[in-house]
Amino acid sequence: MLLNGSIEKLSGDELTVRLNKMPDTLRLHQLANGKKPSVAVEVEDGRSISPEQRKKIWALINDYALYTGYSPLEMEAWTKAFYMAETGSEYFSMSNCSMSKASEYLSYVITFGFDHGLPWSTKHMDSIPDDYPLMMQCLKHRLCVICGKHADIDHEPPLGAGRNRNDVDNRLYKFMPLCRVHHTIRHQKGINWFMDFYKIKPVKLDEETLVSLRLNTRKQFEKFDGRN
Repeated sequence: MLLNGSIEKLSGDELTVRLNKMPDTLRLHQLANGKKPSVAVEVEDGRSISPEQRKKIWALINDYALYTGYSPLEMEAWTKAFYMAETGSEYFSMSNCSMSKASEYLSYVITFGFDHGLPWSTKHMDSIPDDYPLMMQCLKHRLCVICGKHADIDHEPPLGAGRNRNDVDNRLYKFMPLCRVHHTIRHQKGINWFMDFYKIKPVKLDEETLVSLRLNTRKQFEKFDGRN
């Protein structure tokens, strides 16, 4: 049973740890079986994989396993195999790999989920590192950046009612993918409230990305620029 937390106090051979959440006390009693249970405390040292990194990776792998029907260990093996094949990485263990390796693997596990249509629980959205290009992946796969449900690509500023979307120079706009529910909230509350509440910002897209997302064509750009 893995419990995550932070060290609050160290005095001699006594260590006080504040857990991130309340443990399952019934399960603790079952594991103890009437005895005082022994524990091992792993301290993040800045070099080896951190408990937080390991927790995030397993949260996503468990969600993928639940969706596909594989066991978590089988799902770990699959993602590791693809990761090593695509990156040329040697085999590694999540028990003692480096923090940089764990960070790379976590990013790969997230991308693996996007590319293979494997969902994760909304509660695990915080498993995604701040520096991961979440908005771009959600735009690419038409998934709501807030809840992960199917989304439409939303313009900022919004296109006026009745505007012909097939004749819009999207280089002039920013974008974010929102499901119908969050799209409605965005219009009801306003963009400033929406961005502040959900901690997201629409992004500007270059011509290559606009074409790949089928928001514009090269021929349209030539027309907008007066090149034809």
